[in-house]
Amino acid sequence: MDRLIECVPNFSEGRDPEVIRRITDEVEKVEGVKLLDVDPGAATNRTVVTFAGAPEAVIEAALRCGRKAKELIDMRRHHGEHPRFGAMDVCPLVPIRGVTMDETVAYARELARRLGEEVGVTVYCYEKAALRPERRNLAAVREGEYEGLEQRLGTPAGAPDFGPKTFDPRYGATAVGARDFLIAYNVNLNTTSTRRANAIAFDVREKGRVKRDGDPLTGPVVRDEHGNEVWEPGTLKAVKAIGWYIEEYGIAQISMNLTDIGATPLHVAFDEVCEKARERGVRVTGSEIVGVVPLRALLEAGRYFLRKQQRSLGVPDGELIRIAVRSMGLDELAPFDPDKKIVEYLLADRSKKRLVDLSVTGFAEATASESPAPGGGSVAATLGALGAALGTMVANLSAHKRGWDERWEHFSAIAERGKDCQERLLRLVDEDTAAFDAVLDAMRLPKGTDAERAVRARAIEVATVGAIEVPLRTMEIAVESLDVIREMARDGLKSSASDAAVGALCARAAVLGGGLNVRTNAAGLSDRPVRERYEARATELERIACEAETEILAIARRRIGG
Repeated sequence: MDRLIECVPNFSEGRDPEVIRRITDEVEKVEGVKLLDVDPGAATNRTVVTFAGAPEAVIEAALRCGRKAKELIDMRRHHGEHPRFGAMDVCPLVPIRGVTMDETVAYARELARRLGEEVGVTVYCYEKAALRPERRNLAAVREGEYEGLEQRLGTPAGAPDFGPKTFDPRYGATAVGARDFLIAYNVNLNTTSTRRANAIAFDVREKGRVKRDGDPLTGPVVRDEHGNEVWEPGTLKAVKAIGWYIEEYGIAQISMNLTDIGATPLHVAFDEVCEKARERGVRVTGSEIVGVVPLRALLEAGRYFLRKQQRSLGVPDGELIRIAVRSMGLDELAPFDPDKKIVEYLLADRSKKRLVDLSVTGFAEATASESPAPGGGSVAATLGALGAALGTMVANLSAHKRGWDERWEHFSAIAERGKDCQERLLRLVDEDTAAFDAVLDAMRLPKGTDAERAVRARAIEVATVGAIEVPLRTMEIAVESLDVIREMARDGLKSSASDAAVGALCARAAVLGGGLNVRTNAAGLSDRPVRERYEARATELERIACEAETEILAIARRRIGG
């Protein structure tokens, strides 16, 4: 598994495209790093850049960005709506895949050290990379912003963690951190009032607002027995929020950082802002995601809004994303392109041609070509996916049948099971070809010496086991899908009973086809007991599939009267 981290530096320049381009060009010069998103804001005069890659390459790209920002951005001339204290204002690292948070903390501190030593900038560490507990919160690190930085650096408490301890009026300072995935999220309001936007922000943000006696805006501040201000917490955990006016759009927004989307998911934040805005006579008109977002956040949102409509959740991911975008108005201010906004889609290696991305005609032609792959294993997995898809279709149609409203959750749950089978089988379409290729690669290894022959034999054995396991998984998942298909043949829409029956035919064919591949590949195993275990498992799955198909066809014939 590739080790990947994400870096999300924020630069104090959002109006000069040439400056932004020259900074982001530094990212694209580093091999092993992919520039995912560049999101400039004129009103905030700030650009959020997102890139990802191997940790060492990401650190190099961040160093180059910091060096270029020092060259091009003059903080003495910077004005914008967003809090800031430096040219490369913040630079958090986020673990994505194969990297722990502890490792990400170490990488962040290494980046901070090198920015201080090699680039010569003042650096503070924050969030999980903080070297002092009082610096975990970014707001505390950036307190006083750029204008108060010189005075702060003159105090022992304001000494940086790395780099010069003297004020650089041109650059300012940088905060380097390690954190979980953060979604920068703005909710649009039908008002131009920053005061009202702030009131809503204080209602929802975890920190809340200072408690006052009497009038919540002008009443005297309530203090505890020690004279400290008493705060009333907001309604959303792990959310930071402020209100501001965006001149380029002519609206006020609630600007939020969702720092733990497990505690407060995207859709929960949206709905809560809608409710608090309504209480204050303000209406939410839409929202926007700044930077990129993990796929699961939008899928969860899509399911949430479908559930509120009492509609089936077992629909394709693309439909879930469209529901989320429409429901939260994510395309109100600018088009929302999933391929450019969703992390997993941006990181997908588009250079690799997948069988599942071919058209039906293209897949058929690739199968008919002189190449031995794709072959029967990939076709079996495809048939299985089509069978599961038919069962899912019947469940989705049944969930929306007039008069069956009280049963929508039952059918929705079945549709989700069917969709899961379909998605797993689709992955096996390409995995089967990859397993076949691994066997061929092992057979091409040198076999001149005894040692080479031993290595080659072991590699062939390992690859052969992989070539058995893939079609065996096709069989197991196709059998699992038959449970969905049986339920839909029996209880789903009567008019779709024939669709369920065709699904059963596809699933049975997938199981039998997978079984043939299991036996073909198992014949190459030198370990006879292992070979016999695989063959016995295949035989049992074939029996289950054939019995299920017979039962489903009988049910369908009774329901359609044939």
